[in-house]
Amino acid sequence: MNFFKSTLLALLAAVSLGALAQEPVIRKNLAARLPNLPKIDEVRKTPMPGLYEIRINNSDIFYTDAKGDFLIQGSLVDTQAKVDLTEQRVTKLSAVSFDQLPLKDAFTIVRGNGKRKLVVFEDPNCGYCKRFERDLDKITDVTVHVLLYPILGADSADKSRNIWCAKDPGKSFTDWMVKDITPAEAKCDASAVGRNVEFGKKARITGTPTLFFADGSRVPGAIPADRIEKMLSEAQP
Repeated sequence: MNFFKSTLLALLAAVSLGALAQEPVIRKNLAARLPNLPKIDEVRKTPMPGLYEIRINNSDIFYTDAKGDFLIQGSLVDTQAKVDLTEQRVTKLSAVSFDQLPLKDAFTIVRGNGKRKLVVFEDPNCGYCKRFERDLDKITDVTVHVLLYPILGADSADKSRNIWCAKDPGKSFTDWMVKDITPAEAKCDASAVGRNVEFGKKARITGTPTLFFADGSRVPGAIPADRIEKMLSEAQP
């Protein structure tokens, strides 16, 4: 092993040990000073000197100093690389494997060759979802799996049932979201919609639309057509 390589390994080891050494101090002080703070899942050193990442509730990120004297909520941005490190980290933590999504409880809309894949949790009364669907309508060569996720009230549940029970759920959904054509009254076994809500609670889906791409990445909220296109292409295996 040459001198430079051994020196680099030694520095990396020192950084790791430094993070480990501060972890009990951070945990102890924050627990004592902020008793309502949920249990800390993980403490990690960040690329910014003296700043530590605190992870709670699986994917909620905060930052603190080496003694837990300060707690920061917000985005950590690498200005040289022009990368939002917090967003990058949360995206990684909240990813869900595509094959773990409940596609049996979705209806499918295929555009073009359907080669690219997208799963969307949507409430039919969500204004952001309607805006998203109008942007998504511009995208081709994609298979969209729609999971109805009525979380905004009783009318959302009624509309979701009517869409799910329609002869062509995809058309009923698109007509309502894009053209404002109210779904016709329909009844059937709509227990799939309830299962979607239960899955969403476990997966911490707190708003609509929530998107999942083929590589497992999750995007909360409506995004414009150009970003949808970019993420679909990047997610292709």
